[in-house]
Amino acid sequence: MARKLRAEQTRATIVKAAAELFDRHGYESASLRDIVTRANVTKGAMYFHFATKEDLAHAVMDLQHNCLSRALADIDRSGYSSLEALIRGTFEMAGQTGRCSVARAGLRLAMSGVALSRPLPDPVDDWMENVAERLAAARREADLDADVEVESAARALVYFLVGSRAAGSASGSAHEMGREVAEMWRFMIRATVPEIHRRRYLELVAALE
Repeated sequence: MARKLRAEQTRATIVKAAAELFDRHGYESASLRDIVTRANVTKGAMYFHFATKEDLAHAVMDLQHNCLSRALADIDRSGYSSLEALIRGTFEMAGQTGRCSVARAGLRLAMSGVALSRPLPDPVDDWMENVAERLAAARREADLDADVEVESAARALVYFLVGSRAAGSASGSAHEMGREVAEMWRFMIRATVPEIHRRRYLELVAALE
């Protein structure tokens, strides 16, 4: 049991070191030797867990996906309206990207277009589907105007989140990212939420910011 725990800790240390280097320098520029040095492990320990740098890239993406999925599941279990759950989820995503090198590295890997023998998963399509489902539910709950085109609104929201990271703010703090997400939501709420509900959601955004 102790040996298994040490192996899991070593693996986690290697993945974290890889994420930090992928985030800071990009996948192409981070070498396995750099990762070994950063993790302070032996080459043998590295190759016991990961045969290639591609394996590490997939491990970082998997960890980023799992961390975000758990956080969003916690939000879903809290009984919020669909629109509130979506707003809270986008702030959580921004916060993770600001706080966590794994989240930043996962997003950078997803957007980098690096050619790998086993392609990395693209989270954007999943995010688009998830956001569209929540917006459709919000429209049914009368938290969105009836004439809002859900697919268009979902694209605008996801492209903002991804585009703001691509423009360089992925290196910003969680506070800076929270401010950007708040600005986006103030615009979206005023454009799509019925007037009777706007104050509630604008106050929520201000609190989350």
